[in-house]
Amino acid sequence: MTHPISIQLTSNFKPIPTDVKSSFGTAFTDHMFVMEYHEGQGWHDPRIVPYGNFDLSPATSMLHYGQAIFDGLKGFRGDDGVVRLFRPEAHAARVNRSAAQLCIPPMDPDMIVQSFLRLVDVDRAWVPSARGTAIYLRPTIIASEAFISVRPAKSYLYFVILSPVGAYYAEGNEPVSLLATEEFTRASPGGLGAAKTPANYAASLMAAEHAKKAGFTQVLWLDGVERRWLEEVGTMNLMVKIGGQVRTPPLGGTILAGVTRDSALTLMRDWGLDVVEKPISIEELVASVRDGTLEEMWGTGTAAVVSPVGMVGYRGERFQVADGRAGKVTERLYEAITSIQYGAAPDPHGWLAPVPLLN
Repeated sequence: MTHPISIQLTSNFKPIPTDVKSSFGTAFTDHMFVMEYHEGQGWHDPRIVPYGNFDLSPATSMLHYGQAIFDGLKGFRGDDGVVRLFRPEAHAARVNRSAAQLCIPPMDPDMIVQSFLRLVDVDRAWVPSARGTAIYLRPTIIASEAFISVRPAKSYLYFVILSPVGAYYAEGNEPVSLLATEEFTRASPGGLGAAKTPANYAASLMAAEHAKKAGFTQVLWLDGVERRWLEEVGTMNLMVKIGGQVRTPPLGGTILAGVTRDSALTLMRDWGLDVVEKPISIEELVASVRDGTLEEMWGTGTAAVVSPVGMVGYRGERFQVADGRAGKVTERLYEAITSIQYGAAPDPHGWLAPVPLLN
């Protein structure tokens, strides 16, 4: 179903970057998708307009109480020239799950998907073609009502912006190093850990800076209660292979339900691997390094896709993961997922959505 979406094209087209392989999220396309919600009226007025600033009151409730959510997905230009989005329906569903946790009214999932497809169609020329590059979509909802009492807002703004991107980490696909921290926590039971909301990322900044100053790429998050159960890898979901079994922490309200996580689990089960969603303690991780049963470790996420982990720091010690290089499952997952994304391999699960030429 195609929703009526008005389109206002810019009269001031920007130069399109010719090389985005070494940048992430620093350039933005010519247009954006915008839609509003008002109590009693619902979501209305979907439109594509020139990329530009919003006019917000200083009393806009999002600025004071953080009632906002966002998501992130990618589109890819295949060797055949076709532009395809990777699992847009799953990301639309996650937009609504995150919104529910922030008391934001749900949107029509089909409208969300249409906002992705139509905007990428309008700015199709910005989609890079080199392997390792993509167009990154950032759908966002903010509380737009101006007031300063504490309650859910009665008006909201939904928008989508696009950015041509390369690798997320400076290391590219090389192994990253992680610092397991007991000082900082990302999320606690009953909180917002499963929602993609700015509050979670604000809570991660100090820990990330602490890890970088100590010589690590990112943080290995432990749970917020016992400070011993592995949860996430920076802004990615975590997976390990110990003694032939692939394990990932189960979703339980403190971990984001990653779309790439789900894709990786699906593929590995297709391959017949022994895959379980089961808690992993930092003590078990260290013990598996010492006895040689830790075969590989990696993170999964939209931005980096699959990122190998080569080193973990904990309580003043550094532990090398296996030989410090990307493992066989890590490499196979990266190749399998990216090959599907670029249309170079079969798509048995129907994850790809070609962007139709409508404009």
